[in-house]
Amino acid sequence: MGEAKEIFLGLGGGERQSLNLSRANRHGLIAGATGTGKTVTLQGLAESFSANGVPVFVADVKGDLAGISMAGSPQFKHADKLEGRAKELGMDDYAYSDNPAIFWDLYGKQGHPIRTTISEMGPLLLARLMDLNETQEGVLNIVFRFADEQGLLLLNLDDLQSMLAHTAENAKELSAKYGNVSKASVGAIQRQLLQLDSQGAGQFFGEPALEIDDFLQCDDQGRGYINVLAADQLMRSPKLYATFLLWLLAELFETLPEVGDPEKPKLVFFFDEAHLLFEDAPKALEDKIEQVVRLIRSKGVGVYFVTQNPIDIPEDVAGQLGNRVQHALRAFTPRDKKAIKAAADTFRINPDLDVEEAITELRVGEALVSTLLEDGAPSIVQRTLIKPPRSRLGLVTAKERAIMQSISPFDGKYEEEIDRESAEEILLAKATDAVETAREVEEKGEEEVRKRPRKTKSIWEKAFSRGAKVAAGSAAAIAASAMLGKKSRANPMRSGVTSAAGSIATDLAGPVAGRFVRNLIGGLMR
Repeated sequence: MGEAKEIFLGLGGGERQSLNLSRANRHGLIAGATGTGKTVTLQGLAESFSANGVPVFVADVKGDLAGISMAGSPQFKHADKLEGRAKELGMDDYAYSDNPAIFWDLYGKQGHPIRTTISEMGPLLLARLMDLNETQEGVLNIVFRFADEQGLLLLNLDDLQSMLAHTAENAKELSAKYGNVSKASVGAIQRQLLQLDSQGAGQFFGEPALEIDDFLQCDDQGRGYINVLAADQLMRSPKLYATFLLWLLAELFETLPEVGDPEKPKLVFFFDEAHLLFEDAPKALEDKIEQVVRLIRSKGVGVYFVTQNPIDIPEDVAGQLGNRVQHALRAFTPRDKKAIKAAADTFRINPDLDVEEAITELRVGEALVSTLLEDGAPSIVQRTLIKPPRSRLGLVTAKERAIMQSISPFDGKYEEEIDRESAEEILLAKATDAVETAREVEEKGEEEVRKRPRKTKSIWEKAFSRGAKVAAGSAAAIAASAMLGKKSRANPMRSGVTSAAGSIATDLAGPVAGRFVRNLIGGLMR
């Protein structure tokens, strides 16, 4: 692994064009029409970040980015073009190489499953995911508040459906305490939940939930892992795709400490098909996205938006993107011409280059490049020939993917779903207990029934019991790992004695912890 302070991008204006690692957390934009080389640019950037010890997250929307895990080869398509480009750029050290990669998949088919809980997602992002109106979103907020106060865990869609049914049955009482809760609004939310489940979103909600630190790992050679999200199937549900990535950004913000401008980023996050994040988004949500993008750079996270048209990114967000790679655009429509002018106006002027004209003339693999200098000022825009990646351009086979999965540091950690006691089970148990109690009262009389112990165990008792068991198990596992000289995979916040407190807090501290763990976006919107 090199100790370089910059990443070589290509040659432009007779000079090396580079990305300063200490300014890589100031975000970026990769834009251009279909077929102009955006994906190849992204792949080259990702492998360079990895080589410098920076973990990467990238969504593979077409399936062709998975090849980043494999070394290129003269036998593969476009090899002659890659080698020719390297020679043209004077890259005497060019050689094919692979990259440490971990495959992820919300559906668990092409990588480790990624899950979060309903509680962690929060009502705001869920409301957006389900296209709820303002009234329905208000009811959903009441459902979450009620679940918090009752200490009921909302882990998956079944929990939320059970909670909604319980809310409808008690609509009158809840309306008196929280405000109007109509059965019609609850029914509308339930229908949207069913639709969400039919699109496969139900697999995203549950446990074990993703530990965000798993995206921040390096291999034994010091290279940052490239986390590749299989998004080809996910793109059929674009709202889920955008909401998931927004949730992930918020989780990163909540988890990582403040670091200012580090020598190199803690993580670089590539948001492909970025326009989906902003389609039909209300202005209030756009404002919060802009706020997260602005603030997350101080956590050492660089966010790079990848999109066909630069005007797909709202101005307030685009203003945060200091590093820019603009591939060719075509002037077929008035909107295209507007995009070309907008893109040209964002660059620092180069008196020797007509930027508007150049944007329409760029060939495949060429781009206009401007990056932040060491003092934070943008460099003069240059027409740049982009360097070739060293890894494979294209797909991996099912066998290759399976091998990569088997050697993943997280093999077996997320595959088996955990279904612990939560809102669905507790509400069902309470309902069953109520029916049985009513029958016993009728048969034996109220006084006799009052003498027997309760059948439904207190959630407090369950939490303390489960917490103690988790603590004992975690402590034993950590001790065993220490004896073997192994590093524990467990999140320190969930290990040892804190597991007991964590279990109790998760189960019981709804009014505090339940709301605290919701992502930043939801918190800011309240």
